[in-house]
Amino acid sequence: MTPDPRSSAQLKRVRAICNSISGTVEKISHGEPTFFTPKRVFVMFANNHHGDGHVAIWAPAAPGVQAALIEEAPDTYFRPPYVGSSGWVGVELSRVDDEQLKAVIHEAFRLMTAKSDRSKPSRRLRG
Repeated sequence: MTPDPRSSAQLKRVRAICNSISGTVEKISHGEPTFFTPKRVFVMFANNHHGDGHVAIWAPAAPGVQAALIEEAPDTYFRPPYVGSSGWVGVELSRVDDEQLKAVIHEAFRLMTAKSDRSKPSRRLRG
């Protein structure tokens, strides 16, 4: 797979926003830069994944948001492979400005952090 020449500048944008969030960890996963809360993936960079033509991110979205975004702007948002069935949304990076991208990334981090918090066992206070 030949890297898309558009990807370097787009990855810099994604990296800058993700790394501005305290606790973000970047690792290579499935051959692409992937950003984690301390425990969960919240953004995956996709550089022309399997020749799909997208230089994009894949990020989790709240229930119903994926469909609404795709309906509203199908040239910008798409259902990514693998994680799309779980409500994640693909975002074509050349079609969003930094503020839109920041909003999607910050919401993805919030969603995955909340999911981690819900999975922790609750502690009961003894009286």
